[in-house]
Amino acid sequence: MGLTPKEAAARFWDGVYEDEAFVFGTAPNAWFAGQGFRLEKGQRILMVADGEGRNSVWCARKGMMVDAFDLSGKAVRKATRLARENGVSVNFSVNGVDDWQWVPEKYDAVAVIMCQFATPAMRGQMFRNCIRTLKKGGLLFVLGYSTRQLAYGTGGPPWIERLYTEDMLRQYADGMEILELASWDEEVTAGRHQGKSALVGMVARKKPVRERSVNGI
Repeated sequence: MGLTPKEAAARFWDGVYEDEAFVFGTAPNAWFAGQGFRLEKGQRILMVADGEGRNSVWCARKGMMVDAFDLSGKAVRKATRLARENGVSVNFSVNGVDDWQWVPEKYDAVAVIMCQFATPAMRGQMFRNCIRTLKKGGLLFVLGYSTRQLAYGTGGPPWIERLYTEDMLRQYADGMEILELASWDEEVTAGRHQGKSALVGMVARKKPVRERSVNGI
């Protein structure tokens, strides 16, 4: 019997993270770290497809309660080691976006950083789940390659349908308050991954449900 799509993907990412060295480095993503002023000690955050743990460990060092998952068992083992070396606790697990338990209104923040493996159908469901698991007023952080990244070829998937545009992210965040949405080019240095890259980032807040007055207005 052949591998299921999930098994094939897990095998691929295990291959990416095979080396004992950290493929994407141990420093947090620069854009995400720059958004740190929006996060507070004691908040609960979910890191989606967290890889080797550089972003989740950074959140834990800020005093946040962190849940993080990735499809690659090898990546999660490296992430666990990174957390131990930094003296912090992160609740890591080996999961894909389709089998993670998306508990409604559990998190103060959800971060989806450079997570572009998903097909359009899977991606739509992933973002719906990310929003559903946010508390009212919670923040969604999204960073990825824009469709212009194909011209650079310095990383990311080679398929345009798996890359982002501002309009795409705006549609996924429909009904949320968009605090920041921008596209830009920059030199990216993250472990072995280096070079000019085309990026798009968004921060959106889940709006609280407006309470009705005693008059129903």
